[in-house]
Amino acid sequence: MSIMSDRWITRMAKEHGMIEPYEGRQVRAGVISYGVSSYGYDMRVAPEFKIFTNVMNSIVDPKNFDPKSFVEFEGDVCIVPPNSFALARSVEYFRIPRDVITITVGKSTYARCGIITNVTPFEPEWEGHVTLEISNTTPLPAKIYANEGIAQVLFFRGEEAPEVSYGDKKGKYQAQTGVTLPRI
Repeated sequence: MSIMSDRWITRMAKEHGMIEPYEGRQVRAGVISYGVSSYGYDMRVAPEFKIFTNVMNSIVDPKNFDPKSFVEFEGDVCIVPPNSFALARSVEYFRIPRDVITITVGKSTYARCGIITNVTPFEPEWEGHVTLEISNTTPLPAKIYANEGIAQVLFFRGEEAPEVSYGDKKGKYQAQTGVTLPRI
């Protein structure tokens, strides 16, 4: 397995639409950085958020998810309450090649503020907007800036393509758009 470089990421984005829209350089001036980096791609968070709340005394159940567990918010800055959680989505739409899997890690700027971004791996031949899980681990409200960097995607190419890809098994999150809630 090999980690893929900025040259490969750029080629795949331009020739195969692997990342759309694609930023072919690291944008840094006055923003939390996004765009291609040496061995990854820093994706942006879109201005659509679902912020978890306990107003309705709901229980979070992945098998029977109650949409009343959150409030919807659209805007340039999302405030995540203390010790709380929000779902969001990436600006970018990803199309992962059959012989590639990704791992995503949070941006250090947010991590240093106690904000953790979790994203599950993008499996071979998965495509869609990324649903981002954003945790505020601090006792203070935290700001998330829309249309700026949120997490870095690292691309790993296997020595051979898998026998069965996410696309082959028609995964439940295939071609997702918007902030996608848990499905069974």
